[in-house]
Amino acid sequence: METLFFLIITLVAIVSAILVTTCKNPINSALALVMTFFCLATYYVMLDAPFMAAVQVMVYAGAIMVLIVFTIMLLNIRVDASKKHSHKVVLGSIIGFFTLVNTAFIVIKGHVASPNGPLTGEMIRQQGHTELIGREMFTNFLLPFEITSILLLVAIVGAVILAKKKI
Repeated sequence: METLFFLIITLVAIVSAILVTTCKNPINSALALVMTFFCLATYYVMLDAPFMAAVQVMVYAGAIMVLIVFTIMLLNIRVDASKKHSHKVVLGSIIGFFTLVNTAFIVIKGHVASPNGPLTGEMIRQQGHTELIGREMFTNFLLPFEITSILLLVAIVGAVILAKKKI
């Protein structure tokens, strides 16, 4: 049953990822991206990582997609279906083909590395994902966390300045 569920979620993820790139309307493309994010969150649940699934839904499917939709509305993007850029399609197809070949090579020739580190599966289940992630984030990775928050603040201020009519 797990395999069937995995295959269904994978099919939905692939179809929605294809729709992200092929939809002419940016809003439809954004909605397909939300579906792809939900499929990724389902993968996290299947991998026994509920915290990552919740973060995936809240941050990506929630906040970033709201930002993308508001940006599309703010910029008032119009879709001109009559314009065709064949050189972009050819270039994208070549890059996609090489990416597919590279992925197939890695899947065929690669091997799964053994997990290293002090944490075991039992320890993670006992203490909880959120506590372990929080402890690492606010002790060993405090500086990168703060730098990221400052960069996000600068991006928000920049977006507000760009959105204003008069400064």
